[in-house]
Amino acid sequence: MELKGFIDLHSHTNASDGSLTPQELVELAKRIGLDALAITDHETFAGYDEAVQFARAVGLDLVRGIELNTQLDLPGGTRRTLHLLAYFPSSSPSESFSRWVENQQNGRRERNRALVESLRRQGLDISLEEVEARGRSLAGRPHFARILIEKGYARDHQDAFNRFIGEEAPAFVERLAPKTAEAIQVVRLGGGVPVIAHPVRLSISDTNEERRVIRELSDAGLSGLEVIHSDQPPALQRHYLALAEECALLPTGGSDFHGSAKPNVHLGSGVEGNVRVPRELLDRLRELK
Repeated sequence: MELKGFIDLHSHTNASDGSLTPQELVELAKRIGLDALAITDHETFAGYDEAVQFARAVGLDLVRGIELNTQLDLPGGTRRTLHLLAYFPSSSPSESFSRWVENQQNGRRERNRALVESLRRQGLDISLEEVEARGRSLAGRPHFARILIEKGYARDHQDAFNRFIGEEAPAFVERLAPKTAEAIQVVRLGGGVPVIAHPVRLSISDTNEERRVIRELSDAGLSGLEVIHSDQPPALQRHYLALAEECALLPTGGSDFHGSAKPNVHLGSGVEGNVRVPRELLDRLRELK
């Protein structure tokens, strides 16, 4: 599929929970004709740093990004996990931001230890060593899911989350994460552009409540909203575009490509072609910094 004139601002390598190496991801982006690619691994720039040389060699515009776990508190004591994308399209992050990211990595490791113990209490034979062999120091729940599938405890990725490691499952361990408004400020102070990833996953069914939450985060310094995403069909994309315009946020978009971990999600085109991100959104992103 030729994607000349389009970009993808949300992708993952095997430095976090994707299946492709940084070089393989760059080569795929070039092969399908993307004009630009952002690598947004979870809480690490390692994939981007490794990919730079390969992107330069093939003439691909590569954008530095990162995806961060944050906690969003809603009325009534409800708490949501909100993934915040941080882009550094024109400069490197500050040293203080890099140190802050290291602290988030440590929190992920502690959660993984606790999750292993929780699964073992459920009678599942799993060790931290085998999890980190797949995801290294930045292993996450997708790596746990792979092991559960390999050992026959779960049928597939969704089954692993539903029965064992999802937020409503018995073995789930909540990870300590910064408040969303705090993380937004840290990103901005670090020289980055903060953007809410896949807003549909917040699962806020009341549109007025959703609007209030997004507006409050905009007031707290949020810069953008991921309007185009593989989880968001065209009708939802129109909804989020209107919301972004109403809250004076830059619309962004990406496939959230993970390779074989999410085989139905294709780089640059999402699910059945529902992702098409025009080059102009990256140009506008760079104008913010």
